Amino acid sequence: MNKINLHYQDLPNDVVLNGDIAIDTEAMGLQIPRDRLCLVQLCDEDRNVHLVQFRRDDNGNVNYNAKNLIALLQDSKRQKIFHYGRFDIAIMMHYFKIEKIPNIFCTKIASKLARTYTDHHGLRTIVMELCGVELKKEQQSSNWGAEELTHEQKKYAANDVIYLHEMREKLTQMLYENGRLPLAREYFSFLHTICKADLLGFLGSEIYNH
Repeated sequence: MNKINLHYQDLPNDVVLNGDIAIDTEAMGLQIPRDRLCLVQLCDEDRNVHLVQFRRDDNGNVNYNAKNLIALLQDSKRQKIFHYGRFDIAIMMHYFKIEKIPNIFCTKIASKLARTYTDHHGLRTIVMELCGVELKKEQQSSNWGAEELTHEQKKYAANDVIYLHEMREKLTQMLYENGRLPLAREYFSFLHTICKADLLGFLGSEIYNH
């Protein structure tokens, strides 16, 4: 993994990310809009990691007018790779006030369709099987709203995105081999609709659940 780059409120104008982008988020909890978005993690095809932290100002407000990050999310030419994208997409749609994040690949949906020999589709399990790496999850429940992130938090956040490109490639091959790649793409294209339903309080399709 290359250097972990930390930014505040948005990606700087001079930051260039190459190719498709792996994305994850960290929040104060899992209920939208009760729990605020604290961090967006990005990794490009060259394994460059960029963390965008959203901190409160002196008045306790958070500015989510992240024009460079939003433009990247809405770039239809780049595929955005998530693991359990349902939450990440929904919380970014809410806080960034965007209608859709186009061109999605969700490794959790892909795993459920490709790895039917198991009921274990968490990130840690898939990374271990497909990438041969054991992820440490001690920081999963830490305070992501802290003013300053610890080294351990930043490393944990980076680990959630640096393996997603490799996971996508291996899961895509598995989907292709068992003839389920077109079905997976249909699920990916419908994911933003499920996220909209979630934000309105409706329940979505069972395959998108934990």
